[in-house]
Amino acid sequence: MDPVRLVLTRKLVGALGVDRELETVAAKPAGDSTLRLVHRDDYIEAVKAASADPAAADTSYGLGTPDDPAFAGMHEVSALIAGQSVAAAEAVWRGEALHAVNFTGGLHHAMPGSASGFCVYNDAALAIARLLELGVERVAYVDVDVHHGDGVQAAFWEDPRVLTISVHEHPRTLFPQSGWPQETGAGAGEGAAVNLPLPAGTGDAGWVRAFHAVVPELLADFLPQVLVSQHGADTHFEDPLAHLAVSLDAQRVVQLACHELAHEYADGKWVALGGGGYAVVDVVPRSWTHLVAIAAGRPVAPETVIPEGWRQEVYARTRELAPQRMTDGRWPVSWAPWEGGYDPADRLDQSVLATRRSAFPLRGLLP
Repeated sequence: MDPVRLVLTRKLVGALGVDRELETVAAKPAGDSTLRLVHRDDYIEAVKAASADPAAADTSYGLGTPDDPAFAGMHEVSALIAGQSVAAAEAVWRGEALHAVNFTGGLHHAMPGSASGFCVYNDAALAIARLLELGVERVAYVDVDVHHGDGVQAAFWEDPRVLTISVHEHPRTLFPQSGWPQETGAGAGEGAAVNLPLPAGTGDAGWVRAFHAVVPELLADFLPQVLVSQHGADTHFEDPLAHLAVSLDAQRVVQLACHELAHEYADGKWVALGGGGYAVVDVVPRSWTHLVAIAAGRPVAPETVIPEGWRQEVYARTRELAPQRMTDGRWPVSWAPWEGGYDPADRLDQSVLATRRSAFPLRGLLP
């Protein structure tokens, strides 16, 4: 989570001129009343206490742990990130912007009462909760981070107004060990949680195939008024914390798909967030620059050469050599649509079938 990944992303957006096609807005930090839309009062107070005195962090709230070490200003920084996602959602719903991106956000593991997985406040869940507060009746959340979007799922586990779809590495092999196909929501929200766990080693063709085998059909049924998507870059084959083998080019394919799905089913209302991603030079800045460019209506061609000035900036900050182009050399990405049939002996197709059989009947999509 080295903040250099955010600095380098912002500078690459500028180096490629993408920011000439968009407005950059600095929103206020989320206040306590906003944080309480998802998080418990006692947890918010625990975060504030740890922020003021990191040595006194209460580990029962997941604070002061190896995954979520306490640090001075933790509350302020986390509330600031959350405020950007909430403001993005407000702007999209109110018609001030058709699309909005907060690549500092996507902190999807934070729970109502605890920190988890590098995440303190769950900005994605807060943005969705704010949309509901504003009167939105149907919000779809699509999470393609390599890790399960467990915190967002938990926040809306019993809420039929929010459809959460998470495409992630299988919980047998990766944190947070949740996101099984059988996790489908409860009570009035039964059928509103959908989980697609993929086998370790899944590459471009399988990852894109799985996404298209599940997500479009669900959105066509749900007809969200706003689409919120989380684009963790840690599905990449260079990421050190996971085991998928997805390229930057496939990530771009799914970013484009989310943009198209927002226009097809949500009148174009799209809030796109960042997330995980730990190859902080080679992957994250390029992936999220593609995301920003797509949202801005100015997609960057994969073969685009990266400006030398940005590459020098990378070396000055990290002493690492930067990539030279906006592609991993796997463009165009080839994949087989689900409608063409499936192989019941294939592990990826088995995963897709498990998800469709668990979740789709609850939505009346399969007999």
